[in-house]
Amino acid sequence: MDNSAILILNVDDNDGARYVKTRILQSAGFQVIEAANGTDALEMARQRLPALVLLDVKLPDISGIEVCRRIKADLVTCTVLVLQTSAALIGRDDKIRGLDGGADNYLAAPIEADELIANVKALLRLQRVQMDLRNSEERFRQLTENIEDVFWMFRLQDDRLLYASPAYERLFGRPLAQLEHSPDDWLNAVHAEDREVVTAQWRALSALPNDGQYDQEYRLAPRDGGMRWVRDRAFLVRDDQQQPYRIARISSDISERKNMEGLLRAADDNKNDFLATLAHELRNPLSPIRNAVALMNNAPPEQLEVHRSARDVILRQVGHLTHLVDDLLDVARISEGKLTLRLQDVELLAVVEPALETVKVLVEQRGHTLTVVTPPQQVWLHGDPVRLAQIIGNLLHNAAKFTDPGGQIRLEVTLPQPGRIRIAVSDSGIGITSYNLERIFDMFAQGASTQDRVHDGLGIGLSLVSKLMEMHGGTVQARSEGIGKGSTFVLELPLPVASPVPIAAQAEATAPAAGKQRLLLVDDNLDSLSVMADLLSLMGNEVFTASNAAEAMQQARAQQPQAIIMDLGMPDVDGYTLARQLRADPAFAQTRLIAHTGYGAERDLERTREAGFDFHLVKPASFDDLERALAGS
Repeated sequence: MDNSAILILNVDDNDGARYVKTRILQSAGFQVIEAANGTDALEMARQRLPALVLLDVKLPDISGIEVCRRIKADLVTCTVLVLQTSAALIGRDDKIRGLDGGADNYLAAPIEADELIANVKALLRLQRVQMDLRNSEERFRQLTENIEDVFWMFRLQDDRLLYASPAYERLFGRPLAQLEHSPDDWLNAVHAEDREVVTAQWRALSALPNDGQYDQEYRLAPRDGGMRWVRDRAFLVRDDQQQPYRIARISSDISERKNMEGLLRAADDNKNDFLATLAHELRNPLSPIRNAVALMNNAPPEQLEVHRSARDVILRQVGHLTHLVDDLLDVARISEGKLTLRLQDVELLAVVEPALETVKVLVEQRGHTLTVVTPPQQVWLHGDPVRLAQIIGNLLHNAAKFTDPGGQIRLEVTLPQPGRIRIAVSDSGIGITSYNLERIFDMFAQGASTQDRVHDGLGIGLSLVSKLMEMHGGTVQARSEGIGKGSTFVLELPLPVASPVPIAAQAEATAPAAGKQRLLLVDDNLDSLSVMADLLSLMGNEVFTASNAAEAMQQARAQQPQAIIMDLGMPDVDGYTLARQLRADPAFAQTRLIAHTGYGAERDLERTREAGFDFHLVKPASFDDLERALAGS
């Protein structure tokens, strides 16, 4: 041990004795300063703060015992070690009086050099241990007082509480002082349904084997309200002989984790319900489509009404499937922040009429009476006309679907205050329970069913309405007095600050007719290829087909088509790569490339543009969309 940094104050009024003790200490490597009386000793102790004072009892002004007492009483010097020495006061009572006065040790003359050094070193070692212990305790105190977990320490023999950190009051909601008087007071914060189990497990803790573990989770119902979840862990603290003598315990607030687990369970349940519902919803239209095709295959050609009716069934059910897929894609785009609104000034009726058209067939099929009330004056909105019509259409569709046949549906538009428009869709249908009112706009939420139908729909329509209204800066609310009492959905939107000035009517530009064109159709699905080829041929086009990229390139070079309609998800070489190959050939620089695919996300449209396509049609593309793409409009 290096003693050169250790300062010792040697206090003795006898010059010779003081000189000898100084030389002994210096020979051991210590730094030594001297004082010949008590007054100087006290002043030097405060100014120099030595590690140890070697203090003679008999001093000319103040007794060494009084000097020791003052050193220990002073906050500045209280940690300084005092080694009392005396050549005259060497009796048992003298030693006791010196130690009672605060001395850390008492040596009586004659003192051998090695004895003096050994005592000084022993006291310094003790001081270092005490300082390390104090530093450790301070670090422990700072740690336990600043962490959110509650740290406890108990005596193993009787479970007596020795320490609880300040976080106890925040987590358990009870005074720490009360816990100190009543160690079991924390149990009063445990939820009544969990208290018996928690008490029993805690009582059994002291009986744990040496390698035992204690880990439990329970609820708290603190007096400050609310409910919290706690995870309690305890372990045995061992002494130098590895014998347990303390119980250390940590209580952590796991409420957030429990809430997340609940949300994950709910999400998993929703996912399973959604997949089951999706399978059901996809099978529903597929069944009448299959039956309609079977009917058309078996009905004689002259039974035109049978074939027309079957075609109508197929068109309606394909429309239903398209609606389901579009809703799913819209929700995905909104969740990913990829759905953008094409905002413009639009007249109210230009939004309401398309919405009414989408629900017209369903209203007629179910025998409902639909009443529409709009303001007499012209009203202009600022928004995405397609999405606004989709919002109103979804509400009308729900009203028609969840109202027993022969019901009443009302669409009413009012202007409740300047700068606001209110659109209310009400029905005489099955209504909504108070429980479902709180969650009706959640993803996959569904209410009750009408008498003539089980649950249908994916439970995403109202969630989509809510999100689209939020994107428009508006709100949507659901109201119902309960089951069987109908429901009302109220939309509110801000109006433009100033209504647009109507411009003079212009002659409506008509899209040029597609005319007869030479077309190449590329698709690896042979059924889709065949039907689409027949349809394009009926439109007056000359159609060539290919089922893969290599065949497509061969046909393109041989036939020089004016337009190529191709699927994207083909094996070996996909549609994107084929489009790039075609664009790299100057012979096809002016050829119109039309993607016809099931991929309809925003990223898919970007990829088709990057690959060189002129149009992107999502399957099943409507006849009108196909005509416009062929006409280049």
